[in-house]
Amino acid sequence: MNTSFESWLNAQIGDLKAQNLYKVPKILNSPAGGRVTMNGKEVVNLSSNNYLGLANHPKVRQAALDAIERWGVGAGAVRWIGGTMEVHQELEERLAKFKKTEAVLVFTGGFTANAGAIPAILTDRDVVISDELNHASIIDGVRLSPAKYKKSEGYVYPHKDMEALESILKNTQSFEKRVIITDGVFSMDGDIAPLPTIVDLAEQFNAVVYVDDAHSSGVLGKNGAGTTSHFDLYGRVDVQLGTLSKALGVMGGYIAGCAALKDWLINRGRPYLFSTGHPPVVAAALIAALDIMENDPEPMNRLWSNTRWWKSALAEAGFDTMGSETPITPVYVGDEGKAQLMERMLWDEGVYALSIVFPTVGRGKARIRTMPSAAHTEEDLAFALEAFKRVRDKLGA
Repeated sequence: MNTSFESWLNAQIGDLKAQNLYKVPKILNSPAGGRVTMNGKEVVNLSSNNYLGLANHPKVRQAALDAIERWGVGAGAVRWIGGTMEVHQELEERLAKFKKTEAVLVFTGGFTANAGAIPAILTDRDVVISDELNHASIIDGVRLSPAKYKKSEGYVYPHKDMEALESILKNTQSFEKRVIITDGVFSMDGDIAPLPTIVDLAEQFNAVVYVDDAHSSGVLGKNGAGTTSHFDLYGRVDVQLGTLSKALGVMGGYIAGCAALKDWLINRGRPYLFSTGHPPVVAAALIAALDIMENDPEPMNRLWSNTRWWKSALAEAGFDTMGSETPITPVYVGDEGKAQLMERMLWDEGVYALSIVFPTVGRGKARIRTMPSAAHTEEDLAFALEAFKRVRDKLGA
């Protein structure tokens, strides 16, 4: 081992610790759920994206077991080389029907879907117009492209500021393509993008609309079909990213759009071109999870019932939830050190609720991000609320 390199790494880690930005993952000792065992301790888990509780649903588990018997455990190849099985094709056809688009291409993750699709649809004659609070996978995908995109050059608009978006569109008419990219639901604040206005402006200025719907999948729209469904904008959004690892409870991401988009990404989406296909068990489990989402309204009803209760209870107790409109419910703290201390104190009280600090959010904007789900009981959430109150009182906040 190069000792100077190791010393450099240790120095960087030391800086993170000094700035209260250092992270250590906890180990889950039980299936994902509302109440779990983590690091050997039973806690109410408020930091999971398992919105509908499908990660441990018996029908999803059985579909996975059946798939192992039929297909084995691996695809054996990159998708285009020979790793696309019938079960992969069935999943994509089901997702396209669910999203009411011509086609869907599945990637191994949501991050890789953005990293593959965004650079593939952009050239050096294009510009990306982006919300300032877009997810890191969008930012990295844009950075991989040759398009113009920098905030310093005027191509990033203040969060949900539609007047600023219109101004940028007016000033970028010399580009071959203008691609407006936004989260559908913003992952750290829990608010919803003003998609109808974005689509109207895009049509007025002949721009492409690309929506990352990771946190609206299974949460908004008919049967959880996302923001395009929520706002009834079918046929007016050019590119939709969906996740398969949050509400659907398994793993992966996908791009939904026209058939030509899928064909292009098969040929030029680098994560697709150079990654082995999902194990068939993943695709089969996802089909079962999609069946539940489409045909059983109870998980989504429980999700929103728990969400409404949790938000109302926090507000009544005097916590600032930063205007969240979705199950993503941040509790504003501000100071990074205080947020990390609050996380540790909540853990001691039997609640796992993660502190979110820079660079995930801006400096001085730390918060505890909470995620009520269909897997929580009323008792779980009431227990967590009392823990939040006790921790706040101990901190004198």
